[in-house]
Amino acid sequence: MSFAEIAGQEDSVALLQRSLERGRLGHAYLFHGGDLAELETVARTLAKTVNCTNPQRSSAAGLPLDSCDACLSCRKIDGDNHPDVMWIRPESKTRVIKIDQMVQRKDSLRPLLPAMHLKPTEARYKIGVIVSADRLNESAANAFLKTLEEPPSDSILILLTTELQRILDTILSRCLRLSFGGEMSGRRDEALNEWLGVFAGMAAAEQKSLLGRYSLLSALLTKLAQIKESTGEAVAKKSPLEFHDDVDSKLKDKWEDELSAAVEAEYRRERSDLLTGLQWWLRDVWLQTLQLGEEMLSFPGLASAAQRVARRISSQQAMENLQVIERTQRLLTTTNVQEALTLEVGLLKLNL
Repeated sequence: MSFAEIAGQEDSVALLQRSLERGRLGHAYLFHGGDLAELETVARTLAKTVNCTNPQRSSAAGLPLDSCDACLSCRKIDGDNHPDVMWIRPESKTRVIKIDQMVQRKDSLRPLLPAMHLKPTEARYKIGVIVSADRLNESAANAFLKTLEEPPSDSILILLTTELQRILDTILSRCLRLSFGGEMSGRRDEALNEWLGVFAGMAAAEQKSLLGRYSLLSALLTKLAQIKESTGEAVAKKSPLEFHDDVDSKLKDKWEDELSAAVEAEYRRERSDLLTGLQWWLRDVWLQTLQLGEEMLSFPGLASAAQRVARRISSQQAMENLQVIERTQRLLTTTNVQEALTLEVGLLKLNL
């Protein structure tokens, strides 16, 4: 994907391209927003653009503005096999980025920071992308901070986070920050829209009995089960276990642990996206209780269902719904609560 194909983030992409046009490429960027996959897409596109062999340019003086998305360098970056583009993600069962991922590893995988100080193998810039940078543990963050203070030449570090408030101030102050929030990106996800339409229709029906509430819970848990299954299949395809049969047993065990952790991390992200979509629809309900215009709605196609719920509750109750979903998200993200029970309690508290 090129910058021209990234929809919904035109303003932030334009700011990034403007700095490229002026030849003012930063040594460290922090991309934040509500969709981690979207942030990864932007980071990957930036890596392709600055290393593209046939890029779009506005002038000979400026840096490339966009990638061709077709040359060998672009294809390697898309395939995660470019020697000068490295990705770091939370690997352990505790979903943190550890010091050995940044500085020294006992397995065959390269630590990020020493590699960043080497000259590029075949590209113009070495790129290091830290996915979920808010998950850096203290020692990893401190090691990374030293590199930020004395950045290596011909390198770009890109941090991605959906939880900006968890990034250390000392790291924030040394990065160029770009927000990719804007419109809730889930609105462009057809699968989310389809499921949310079904859920909204069920919620719009009279909710006078517990049976109706548990029908909503069943719809939510069924969708999450589908997400977990598809996530496991997708992440497993990228695991080294898929490409290396004859490996040391200890390394195999490590890869299996990392696969399990990666599946859980991706599932949590997608679960968060689903609940965020639900929260935005409940925001539409709140807006309808205030009798504001449909042009402000996140899901105009679901306005009818939102209106039906809005007629039954007050604006205060609608606001309480948003707070319920926010608390539910926080519990699922920061604690080891039982998922089904937490979602059950949350749905029973909603004013519908």
